[in-house]
Amino acid sequence: MKPGLKPLILGRREWVALPDLGIFAIKAKVDTGARTSALHAEAIEVFGPATAPRVRFLIHPLPEQPDLSVWCEAELLGTREVTCSNGERDTRHVISTRLSVGDREWPIELGLTDRGGLANRMLLGRQAIRPGMLVDPAHSFLLPRLSTRLYRAPA
Repeated sequence: MKPGLKPLILGRREWVALPDLGIFAIKAKVDTGARTSALHAEAIEVFGPATAPRVRFLIHPLPEQPDLSVWCEAELLGTREVTCSNGERDTRHVISTRLSVGDREWPIELGLTDRGGLANRMLLGRQAIRPGMLVDPAHSFLLPRLSTRLYRAPA
């Protein structure tokens, strides 16, 4: 941690943003038991040349607003096999993007997967947690709520 920088304390769930993807507010479960981070994605499509593949996918960032969807596009880092919490193995497309939490921002890797049946559309694994950050598992949403109004088109 940089000298003079206060620790960032995360609750077990937090509002986060993925600015490079146009995701202004999404609830993430902070899970130190998970190695990698994951994002719920649908209609995943790989395209472009094999030397510089990209991936396009659909995000529904707010489960309580199923009609709200955001198309995203990113450079594809590759595919990885991940062992899920239920012990099953899953092959996921992996991207790198900026994560914004509180007043901080840093790059993370995200596996694209189906989290449709889960309460949180994003899982923040321990690889994404930086030095100087602490997780308080007894509390949720310790940081300010992010505005979802940015998703609404101007009238």
